[in-house]
Amino acid sequence: MGRTIFVNIFGLLAVVEAVLIMAVPLPAAEDVVALRQADMKAMAAAATTISGMFKDPTSYKAAEFRSAADAIRERSGIVLSGHFASETANLQSKAGPNILKERDRFDRIANDLRDYAVALDAAQKNPGPMTASMRMKPGEAMGGGPFGTHVRNEQELLAMPAEHAFHLMLQTCTTCHAKFRTE
Repeated sequence: MGRTIFVNIFGLLAVVEAVLIMAVPLPAAEDVVALRQADMKAMAAAATTISGMFKDPTSYKAAEFRSAADAIRERSGIVLSGHFASETANLQSKAGPNILKERDRFDRIANDLRDYAVALDAAQKNPGPMTASMRMKPGEAMGGGPFGTHVRNEQELLAMPAEHAFHLMLQTCTTCHAKFRTE
């Protein structure tokens, strides 16, 4: 039942994101760069919040954890892909010119980021202190790597500890930046 709810919510969110993207007029190139940079900064701040809670589990607050995971989920997937929908030569942008040439890979990475944020949100179930089930076990293999970071099996993704999903999410960011960022 939990998997079905996840699939339904995941599908509904994808449809809503697609409708919103199509309904919003495209801003000027400078505005798109500013918007995507603001979204990237918001995702980085959210990741820093989550990282801090894993570094010091006594600082864990369920609502803040969920809010941070949601901030990443809301800015990834179709939303992130939409920020790079057309080629824009802009000196303020650090986006590489290969995004459009490798559109499918970029979109998969953006969707991977969303999937890991959804998994983080789903793994965080305890309103009290951080549970042991949210943490990786000592010696647990992290999987992935900077150039292959996707857990394709939804059951595996939902079964992993939140900390593991978080590490895979960070590897996804690293993969994207290594492949598609000029700096």
